[in-house]
Amino acid sequence: MRIFPVSQLGAKGKWRTEAMRTLSEPFFVWFKRGQGRITIGGSSSNYSMNNAFFIPAGTMHGFDVNLNVFGTALFMGRNCKAVLPEQPLHLRVRDGIHQTEMTFLLENIQREIFNTNVGSDRAASAYVDLLSVFMQRQATHSSVAQSSPKSSREIVEAFTKLIENEFRNGFNVSDFAQKLGMTPTHLTRSCKIACGKSALQILQDRKMFEACKLLTETQVPIGDISQSLGFVSPAYFSRAFAQITGKNPTDFRKLN
Repeated sequence: MRIFPVSQLGAKGKWRTEAMRTLSEPFFVWFKRGQGRITIGGSSSNYSMNNAFFIPAGTMHGFDVNLNVFGTALFMGRNCKAVLPEQPLHLRVRDGIHQTEMTFLLENIQREIFNTNVGSDRAASAYVDLLSVFMQRQATHSSVAQSSPKSSREIVEAFTKLIENEFRNGFNVSDFAQKLGMTPTHLTRSCKIACGKSALQILQDRKMFEACKLLTETQVPIGDISQSLGFVSPAYFSRAFAQITGKNPTDFRKLN
């Protein structure tokens, strides 16, 4: 279990928050101040002060963070035992008492995570349990309905799940559209409606996040990264990477 200020997540590059990715653990983020856009499961919405989001493990997402955004990000761990929502949640916590309760829970989770006393792990887990109850109660009256048409959201949700399973296989948008039983034009139109991005942008985002992660967190050779992400050659990977990030993979690794 890990907890960070939201501003710290994007301090080493926008790709760490904005690029579409999935996590192998549940994720909770509380935006105390500021505003921006967040995309979860292929559907985008605005966030503002006192907004909270729960994102289940395996759900593709990304959000923008600027200098005016303050809040807390909680990574709950792969072995989290709390009874958590099965679907993403967007909560607008308007009541001052509930805002104070949210702050109290997150501050206590943080204290126990950094505590070296006996039982601190169990205490942190207990507060996460309370946070899950808080989310369940808030969801009954402060969850935010999705604004995009249901059919578009469902298509893009299926697309992002398919990407997560297949993005390393070199498939293009046409391949994914065929697997979903539709034309590439229909898929791209649905993506634009649901999240303002094309199908190609969503696919490229996921690949580039994985590339950035491998370049910064491992010493895997660039040629091997290219092959693992389904690019036809290291040269093509380098061109695509530079086009999106503004740097070639070698320079990006040196700077990060």
